[in-house]
Amino acid sequence: PLALAQAYETRRRLIEEFPELEADGAIEICVMKTQGDMILDKSLMELGGKGLFTKELDTALLGDEVDICVHSMKDVPTWLPDGTVLPCNLPREDTNDAFITAENKFKTIADLPDGSVIGTASLRRQAQLLSQNPTLKCVNFRGNVQTRLRKLDDGVVDATLLAIAGLKRMEMQDCATAVLEWGEMLPAVAQGAIGIQCRSDDERSLKYIDALNCMDTHVCVNCERAFLEALDGNCKTPIAGQAKIIDGKIVFKGLIAMPDGSLKYETDASGEIADAVEIGKKAGEDLKAQAGDKFFEMMVEMSPQQVLGQITK
Repeated sequence: PLALAQAYETRRRLIEEFPELEADGAIEICVMKTQGDMILDKSLMELGGKGLFTKELDTALLGDEVDICVHSMKDVPTWLPDGTVLPCNLPREDTNDAFITAENKFKTIADLPDGSVIGTASLRRQAQLLSQNPTLKCVNFRGNVQTRLRKLDDGVVDATLLAIAGLKRMEMQDCATAVLEWGEMLPAVAQGAIGIQCRSDDERSLKYIDALNCMDTHVCVNCERAFLEALDGNCKTPIAGQAKIIDGKIVFKGLIAMPDGSLKYETDASGEIADAVEIGKKAGEDLKAQAGDKFFEMMVEMSPQQVLGQITK
């Protein structure tokens, strides 16, 4: 599973930086199940949002059961519990989405026949798919990577999309039919980034994880999360946002959309790296102004059933 692969990646990097941690018992990996991992027949918005993947870990961290928590950053809410910090991001993987069809039957989204069924639990992906072809049908598709690929092979759906970063971390990138560029499928905020959280007063853990921080990744992720926070983003709103450092400047692209793809608003911004958080915040404020209050009122009024179909196989 991806979570374990990321934990072992963190362990490997810690040992590289601090050889004394290679001793038996120096690092213990504690496998934890979250509510988001266990309830797979409902969409995230019905379960209460992204915090479902972090609540149990927050509790363990604050209860001194563990010293650090390793997260997929796209699952981490924009707020952190008091007494915790997230000062470290490992070097980021490719952030793009992989398009996957059984036996590579269809090479691109544009090749999918009208009425094709796409497995995805992501409103971001659903909105961008439907904006390209409104006849596509998106159905709830959760579980680990292996489970999703098995459903695809069994013919439950015609295609699915997964973060190529996760596939690479599990050495399964050959499963991808194609890797989608930003213009075809803008990735989620913080996609492809691993974050490490610890208690804010734990100087020992802070020393270790500070040494692992990739500043370029950290800056881009902070820009994207500021964008998300400005939009007050949740699992009911299709939001995408990505930042890159190009020629010493930070370059950002973001979008929000209706779940059915009928409305889509986009923004582009760039500036000094030191202003990354402010650039992300202003990009979010720009989209709020573009979309207007009515857009967000409609999103609040929509029921989960109106937003995303269900599949329980």
